[in-house]
Amino acid sequence: MTRYTGAQIVWECLVREGVTTVFGYPGGANLPLYDAMLDYPIRHVLVRHEQGAAHMADGYARAGGGVGVAMATSGPGATNLVTGIATAFADSSPVVAITGQVARQFIGYDAFQETDITGITLPVTKHNYLVTDVRELGEVMREAFYIARSGRPGPVLVDIAKDTQQAEIEWEYEDTPLRLPGYRPDRRPTAQALAQAASLIQQAKRPVILAGRGVMQSGAMELLREFAERTRTPVAMTLLGIGGMPAEHPLNLGMMGMHGEAWVNQAIQQADLLVAMGMRFDDRVTGKRETYAPEAKKIHFEIDASEVNKNIPVDVALIGDLGDNLRELLPQVAPCDHSEWLETIDELRGDSAVRDIKNLPDYGHLYAPHAIHDLWRLTEGKAIVVSDVGQNQMWAAQYYKHSQPYNYLTSGGLGTMGFALPAAIGAKCARPDMEVWAIAGDGGFQMTQAELATAAQAGIKINVAILNNGYLGMVRQWQEFFYERRYSATPISSPDFVKIAEAHGLTGIRVTERSQVEAAVRQAQQAPGTAVIEFMIEQEDSVYPMVPAGADLHAMIRRPLPSALTESADSDL
Repeated sequence: MTRYTGAQIVWECLVREGVTTVFGYPGGANLPLYDAMLDYPIRHVLVRHEQGAAHMADGYARAGGGVGVAMATSGPGATNLVTGIATAFADSSPVVAITGQVARQFIGYDAFQETDITGITLPVTKHNYLVTDVRELGEVMREAFYIARSGRPGPVLVDIAKDTQQAEIEWEYEDTPLRLPGYRPDRRPTAQALAQAASLIQQAKRPVILAGRGVMQSGAMELLREFAERTRTPVAMTLLGIGGMPAEHPLNLGMMGMHGEAWVNQAIQQADLLVAMGMRFDDRVTGKRETYAPEAKKIHFEIDASEVNKNIPVDVALIGDLGDNLRELLPQVAPCDHSEWLETIDELRGDSAVRDIKNLPDYGHLYAPHAIHDLWRLTEGKAIVVSDVGQNQMWAAQYYKHSQPYNYLTSGGLGTMGFALPAAIGAKCARPDMEVWAIAGDGGFQMTQAELATAAQAGIKINVAILNNGYLGMVRQWQEFFYERRYSATPISSPDFVKIAEAHGLTGIRVTERSQVEAAVRQAQQAPGTAVIEFMIEQEDSVYPMVPAGADLHAMIRRPLPSALTESADSDL
């Protein structure tokens, strides 16, 4: 057996877990880790703020890179990770955060840069550890990765005392299968539950599938498609489910929920069966719970039993991995014909398919839908798009049509402004051959804009589209609709984003009218490094349709007429 320090054990375990990239920031309490890092074939991306490290690890995981890894020192370094850890927890993203802690003899004495990071993160991690015995460190690292990626994925934090990192023992990597006490849930549906689900599916006249991110986390995209085609059932997508079924598939209705398509929400409200796959009936999806899909029976495919009946009561629960359960259910389901129901949905859709028109109406103003639609067209829908939170997020979901999974990343459950730029850097590290676009508002971008320096130093090529309307746009929209246009603290100034990009040695471009969009996108694509495009969009445009918080799902606010965007187009634009 070879002698290793605790720090070396950490890196040995990371290599064995297949980690090739970590995102982090050094400090006093994790210096032993950083010293040992130089002897291992793992790329380290030096962030400018630890929150950026957590978002990069999250983006890396969501884009298909495996478990993302973020590192920070004790105290403020560790607490700066918390927002990113909570973001990953809300969206079930597998991340391992490794933090340094003060030496054992100082723990509990309010030592310099000591915080109880395991206590702080307990509510927003699947599990966490404080390691003070180097003999336990190797097994803890193995468990952390196992827990992060298994079942319903999520973040795990490993906090390691500094002297534990420095301690030396004889050690060898243990590669036998893990069996954790208390972590062996039975995730298999009963034969009775499968039979009940099959019966409800065969009896349904107006079914709708609700597809969430669990479809992609299970790798069940083809099974979803097979089920939908066999049963001729239309599919509505959650925000995080976008990409689980090609946008152009005739059974893909589009996004549901607060800013989903009007006809999708109406179809859900008229359905007699909802088949929920890998989604958790979030409030932004259901609207007022008491009036949600009142005529529908509900089947819930869910890997996390605690989510069943938590928000919406269901008739049949199929607990377990979605792919495994679909494989068991499909042989019990005969082909169906729901042509009449699909025709009804087409009537509900009406002429709202304006989003499918190659060239949206243009009346001399630069609207965010113009920029997003043109970006989709110019990238041929093949780019990874990482959106921030707010209006930009909804416009990106509505107007960029995804045909491939893992290509639309955003903070859904927590709604974390500042997510886009660092998460896009992480996504590019996971899939370096892909074109990656971060889409952000002027407010959210400023929260993490320092990570431009990370991209510059690390030579990471992404493209950034800033939709600048001079407001905290979504909050302003709520103030317009519900607070009589009393714009309190929502007008926001910005630096010159073009100069900010250039100050980092990057490409900066400004677009003020739609005719400039194509040239700007082409210039960004061809730039050798990261490029930033500032789109000066219409200031007081809003995202339509919109279901007010707590309202019935079908009680949508529609775009008022007349409008520059709707003089000859649909009112849902």
